[in-house]
Amino acid sequence: MVEEAPQKKPRVGLFVTCLVDLFRPSVGFAAIRLLEQAGCTVEVPEAQTCCGQPAYNSGDFADTKDIARNTIRAFEGFDYVVAPSGSCAGMLREHYAELFKEDAEWGPRAHHVGHRTYELVSFLVDVMGMKGVEAHFDGTVTYHDSCSGLRELGVKQQPRSLLGSVEGLKLKELPGAETCCGFGGTFCIKYPDISDRMVSDKADDIVKTGAETLLAGDLGCLLNMAGKLKRRGEKVQVRHVAEVLAGMTDQPAIGEPGRGS
Repeated sequence: MVEEAPQKKPRVGLFVTCLVDLFRPSVGFAAIRLLEQAGCTVEVPEAQTCCGQPAYNSGDFADTKDIARNTIRAFEGFDYVVAPSGSCAGMLREHYAELFKEDAEWGPRAHHVGHRTYELVSFLVDVMGMKGVEAHFDGTVTYHDSCSGLRELGVKQQPRSLLGSVEGLKLKELPGAETCCGFGGTFCIKYPDISDRMVSDKADDIVKTGAETLLAGDLGCLLNMAGKLKRRGEKVQVRHVAEVLAGMTDQPAIGEPGRGS
């Protein structure tokens, strides 16, 4: 269900995410371009750090709460919080309130921030009512649905809807698009053999599509799949969907020599 588009120019706080900041800043710049095209005022709070998900998934709730408090303080003044990651957006939206459910002060503040947090493409379509983008991309792409975005936030048709407006782009659906790639944050560290088998199966499916480019909305998944494809010598390029939607594909793909490595 598409929400009614805001009447005033919304003030959006961009939650960049650790992986984007450290490995693929172009995704953050693409997110800003898309949000501004949608009519938002975008700010990037300098106080932001990690969303706390690695600690949370490891059972370290004390450190998770410290990290979450910092995030809440940094973002609670915005109309919306947007992240180019279903995983991090899901942490803020679905887990912060649960983390502080018995805290009279931080519980309401966590709910306030979480209720206003969205994954990037979902926000563009479901909140801002974006119907298409003015971008061009020559070639056939396939799309992987990241677990958190899909299962926690309902991100499925939104990226496909906007990709359908990209001139020159042909989307070929990925068999098993909703199957985990094996990254899972700390999962790939705790269970490396299972993770490797999962990403190997995913790579097989990607190659079988014949697509030249793989897209997804979470950089963790993209790094995992790009690494496997690269080690196998496959020619499939890997990019974050925001880069294509924003028309910012001038730098090397993920894992390629140069700025994309």
